[in-house]
Parts: sequence; C-alpha cells; structure tokens
Amino acid sequence: MLDTNLKTQLKSYMEMVSLPIEIVASLDDSAKSRELRELLQEIELMSDRITLTERNDGNERKPSFSISRSGTDIRVQFAGIPMGHEFTSLVLALLQVGGHPIKLDEAVIEQIRNLDGDYQFETYFSLSCQNCPDVVQALNTMSVINPRIQHVAIDGALYQDEVEARQIMSVPTMYVNGEVFGQGRSSVEEILAKLDTGASSRKAEELSAKEPYDVLVVGGGPAGAAAAVYAARKGIRTGVVGERFGGQVLDTMAIENFISVKETEGPKFAAALEEHVRAYDVDIMNLQQATSLVPGKLIEIKLENGGVLKSKTVILSTGARWREINVPGEREYRNNGVAYCPHCDGPLFKGKRVSVIGGGNSGVEAAIDLAGLVKHVTLIEYGDALRADAVLQRKLYSLPNVTVIKSALTTEIHGDGKKVNGLSYKDRDSGEIKNVELEGVFIQIGLVPNTEWLKGTLALSRHGEIEVDAKGQTSLPGVFAAGDVTTVPYKQIVIAAGDGAKAALSAFDHLIRSSVSDEEDQAVAVESATV
Repeated sequence: MLDTNLKTQLKSYMEMVSLPIEIVASLDDSAKSRELRELLQEIELMSDRITLTERNDGNERKPSFSISRSGTDIRVQFAGIPMGHEFTSLVLALLQVGGHPIKLDEAVIEQIRNLDGDYQFETYFSLSCQNCPDVVQALNTMSVINPRIQHVAIDGALYQDEVEARQIMSVPTMYVNGEVFGQGRSSVEEILAKLDTGASSRKAEELSAKEPYDVLVVGGGPAGAAAAVYAARKGIRTGVVGERFGGQVLDTMAIENFISVKETEGPKFAAALEEHVRAYDVDIMNLQQATSLVPGKLIEIKLENGGVLKSKTVILSTGARWREINVPGEREYRNNGVAYCPHCDGPLFKGKRVSVIGGGNSGVEAAIDLAGLVKHVTLIEYGDALRADAVLQRKLYSLPNVTVIKSALTTEIHGDGKKVNGLSYKDRDSGEIKNVELEGVFIQIGLVPNTEWLKGTLALSRHGEIEVDAKGQTSLPGVFAAGDVTTVPYKQIVIAAGDGAKAALSAFDHLIRSSVSDEEDQAVAVESATV
C-alpha cells in the first residue's frame, strides 16, 4: 500500500507514539476495504503501541476505521482511505491520539476543553482537495482535546450515496449533529468562534487594549508576510491582522515559479510563510476582518467584531478574491453546483456534466483537470479566442469530452431550487440565447481586489485597486500597500513578496523622518516659548 519512502517516514513518526492506540476497522469484501486493511496492517507493524482489530457488525460505514487512546473516550474516525492530501491528517491523528503534544496556544486548548455541549461532527472531503486537511485536522484535534466532540472524516468520492442524499456539491462540508455547520477551509479558531458565541466580544476587548504598533500589516498573504518580516527585522513593534494567514495562496494547487522553490503546494507555502513570520517578534492576529481605516497621527483599523487597532504606520496587503460573473443563479447556487476551485470540488462531479467559464490559463487548466473526472466539460469564453497559453490550448482541444464555445456571454445559471441543472448564454455573433444542461459550473475569470472597506478613504483605481507609487505609498501619509490589492501589474507571488518588503522599508523610512520632524517641531516650540 505504502511505497518505501512513505513507510520510512511513517515509521519515524510512529516512534513518537507514547501511549497505547487501538485501531478498529469496519471492513467488507470490497476492493477499497482490502486496500484499507493493507494500510492499517502496515501501520500496526510500525509500533508495538498500536493494535488493530476488525469488525463487521453492519452499523458502520465500510470501509472505515477509528483510532482510540486505550482506556479513554478519545477517538478520531475516518470513513475511507486517507491518502493524498489527507495522509498528513492520518499521521497527525495517530500522533495526537498516541500522546504527542498538540501545537495550539494553551488558551485555545482551554477554550476547547471548556465547550459546553456534545458535538457529533461529520466532514466530507475529497482526496484532491487541498483545503480539506485543515478542517479534518482541526476537528480531529478538537476531539482529542475534548471527547465530547466526536468527528468522522468521510471521503465524498467513496460515499457518493451520502453525497447525493445530502446534495453536497462542495468540499470540505461540515455537519454537526446532523445539520450543516459550514463549508470551505476552517481552522480550529474559526470553528471555535462559531461554537463559543461569546468569544468574539472577548476578542474585541483584547484587541482594543493592545498598545499602538509602529507598523501594522493588514493581510497575511505573501505581501503581508514579507512586510512583517522586514519590519520586525528593524526592531520595531510589528503586528499582522488578517482573515486567514496565507491569503489566496491557501487556494492555490501548485506553485512552480517562486524562485528557489522548484515546486510546492499553496497550503505548504502558506505554512512556511507563517512559520517564518513567527520566528520574529510579530503579533499575529488571525481570523480578523478589517472594516474601516481612520487616518490620523495614530491610524486606526476598525475590525468586524468591534475591536480597534492603532498604529503609527499601516501596510495594506488584503489581496484579491475570485471574480464573480454576477448573473442570476450564481450566488443562489454557490456550493450547490457553482464552484470556484476545480481541484477541491471536481471529484464531487464525477460522471456529471459541467461547465468552465473563462478561457484564460486558469479556465483552460480547470477544464483539462475536470475532463479526467467528469462526463463532459463545456468551456465558455466571452472573447472570440481563448487567452490561455498555446500548449494548454493544444491539450484542451485534444480531449474528446470537451466542447469549447467562444464569443459567448453567460446570462444565467439555472437550478431546481436546490442545485444547478443548467445555464444560458448569449451567442455574441447571432444574439441568440442558448441553453446547456449540466450539473456544475466552475467560474475562472480572474480576481477582484479586497478594497470595498477602503472606498472613500484613499485613492483607488477604476478597477478598485489601491493606487501606489514606486515606494508603495498610498494617497494617505503613513499608509502603504503591497501585493495583488494594488495597481502594481502582474499579480504574482514573487512580486507580492517583493512589494511587501519594499512597503515595510518605506514605512520604516517614514517613521524615521516623522520622528525627526516631531523633534524639530518640539525644538521650535521650546525656542518660541523662551523668546
């Protein structure tokens, strides 16, 4: 089941297991059950603290298994074979159940322990989803800390009957006590915030009580991380506040053009960014959304939860998000047939008909990937020609289950009230409205900057980007910006990181000049007073 390298790595991890573990597998005669049996038998042989038993009582999903700490109620469960992106989740579950220390702030661990209630979580994932492991690992960790939290991670591609019955069309999807709890990437802190309703107000008070920063970075993507590192290295008080550390990099499947890193995946790159920032004395305030900026000698950043942060200078690096096509049905059927991440949600559409809207590199790459999973792909491009690289176009046109429609304007996404069942587009040459029957629509038409909260505060371009000069200075003194949120051309990770460093150096220069100016003003005031 495991190749030599994986076996070697896993065996080294299993040496860290300090407490007895019981693995209980629920199997039948299927091929997937045989695969899971082989995997679990290999794991059992790697540590004398692990025991494996099988049962076939008809009450559990098959194949599935649980990992329990002997003599306790601590348990995590998987329905399926956690390989692919979920292999790390399996390793982490074995370690944590086996007594390995959990890497969370003590305050967060205590908050989990103190949750009042019994929670039965189910998470549907796909093995190709890079967002899913965060959710699976977060809930597994919480169940190890507090046994009143139970969690089973379910491979949606393996349990298609459940996916169909619950009409799940996006992963990860979380259920708690039989009801939908959430969709998309979530961390321990985000899940806690939804379970512990008083946490938000307590956090707002905590944030508002913080001393002013010299540099406050808003946004934790590549630009924000680079800005934080460069500011902290100057020895000044630095903070980072953002909705999620890593930003849109977390939704990027493969990174192959960041110089010195031959290839990596978005979540791994984001984790490396955060690790680098935490190596310095930087105050990271995650899961916080900025709602307004108030200029002044001390600039204020107001947050959604009511908290207010103050700083002498601010660097805005809030990045961008997937652009919407803004047609009827798009928002109504989001996560119910309308999707933006083909890598995450593609496996849920196995054997179905889907459409990809957008003929640039991202759209064509999505169509190529989906063609290997679904019954048929219809790519719809507004222009009279695809904009993707020639090599991608050649690959696309070689696929037998792909139809390309050009000069087409998508006008509406249709559904039956629960999920997507088609779309309409206007033929821009003839003016005729045409319909396509399908079950999924993947939108890939670029990005929009996250600047709605800044309108009327500083200068924005007609596209909503923050206008900056060569030093990253915005139209407001002491406020700088970097990355995809700005007018700087070519939205690339390496460019964003460089801009973040430049903005931090510019902010430091501003602080020095401002302090000199303040000293001169004080000297003039003293001189005037003595005359």
